[in-house]
Amino acid sequence: MNIKNSQYQVDNWIKKHGVRYFNELTNMAQLTEEVGEVARIIARRYGEQSEKESDKNKDLGEELADVLFVVLCLANQTGIDLQDAFEKKLDIKTKRDHDRHHNNQKLK
Repeated sequence: MNIKNSQYQVDNWIKKHGVRYFNELTNMAQLTEEVGEVARIIARRYGEQSEKESDKNKDLGEELADVLFVVLCLANQTGIDLQDAFEKKLDIKTKRDHDRHHNNQKLK
C-alpha cells in the first residue's frame, strides 16, 4: 500500500462525496470511536469476553479500514506526509528495537 496515494484518494473522496473535512477535534473523536469498535471485536473474538450475537457478523477488516480512513483524514488536514512519517518511524524502530526484541527472553 502506498500511503501517499491513499492520502490522495481520501482527499479526492472528501472533495467528491463529502462537504469538507470534519474539524480535527471531531475527527479525533471519530478515530477514538472507530478504535473502540476494533477493540470490542478483538476483546470478544480473540480475548476472554464472550461475543454477543449482534457482534458476530462485524467485519474486523472493515473496522480497521475505518480507523485508517480517519487517520488519513487527520494527516491530510494537518499537512502531514504520512508516507514520509511512517518511513522515518520504521527506520527509528528498526534501529532502536532490533536487538532489544531479539534479546527479549519473553519472546523466545
